[in-house]
Amino acid sequence: MGTDGFAKWTRHFEDERERRRAQGDPDWARGAVLHRAVWAGVQRFQVGEDGDGANLVAKAEQAGDADYARAVRLFVAEEQNHARLLARLLAAGGRPTLSGHWSDTVFVRLRRLLGLRTELLVLMIAEVVALRYYRALRDGTDDALTSEVAGRILADERRHVPFHCERLHDSLAELPAVTRRPVLALWRLLLLAATVVVAVDHGAGLRRLGVGRRRFATDVMASSAEVVRAVLAPRPDAWTGAGGEWAPGGNTGDLR
Repeated sequence: MGTDGFAKWTRHFEDERERRRAQGDPDWARGAVLHRAVWAGVQRFQVGEDGDGANLVAKAEQAGDADYARAVRLFVAEEQNHARLLARLLAAGGRPTLSGHWSDTVFVRLRRLLGLRTELLVLMIAEVVALRYYRALRDGTDDALTSEVAGRILADERRHVPFHCERLHDSLAELPAVTRRPVLALWRLLLLAATVVVAVDHGAGLRRLGVGRRRFATDVMASSAEVVRAVLAPRPDAWTGAGGEWAPGGNTGDLR
């Protein structure tokens, strides 16, 4: 990221916060109409986006980099905004939010097991899966409000992935070189297992969005290869993020 490290990420998050304020919310009065299987998926992802992020923030503060800790707090605020947007979308469709879901409980417990590195590796599983899900939700429905909400969240997630890649690059650099690729190989195996669970659990909804289970899993794993290359890259300032879709200091370009 250059000489100013995570201060650049902080500025990007702050700029996005101001852009959102100027943009305002979608027009919730339009309402939303989706198949019940798609609504079920939205409900489950809303639970996953919700949370105060206190554990992640605490670990970021313990890492000793004030700029990184500030960026993490801004990241958590964006995730909380995603939960709010999805809750408002559900309300616009006359659907309730869920009080919890077993998959979210498992992810939260795994993230809290060890230190910041483990927390980020588990978090990145959810982020990479979310990239494909929100793209399917944006592109696979004729409901304008749903497409807008999913597009907003997807744009944020495509910034989140390279942000976490930057920190994971620094964190894995602390390990012996011979262990870095095995750690990421294990991460990809865990991602594959999680992706299969999501594909099975959301299969009916994904089909309604025009994405079969196999295609969903294949696309997620293709994105994971980009993440591994980004984390291992010797020049973080040259990263463009997963899939080459966003570069720090650049523009969002084609968000497809």
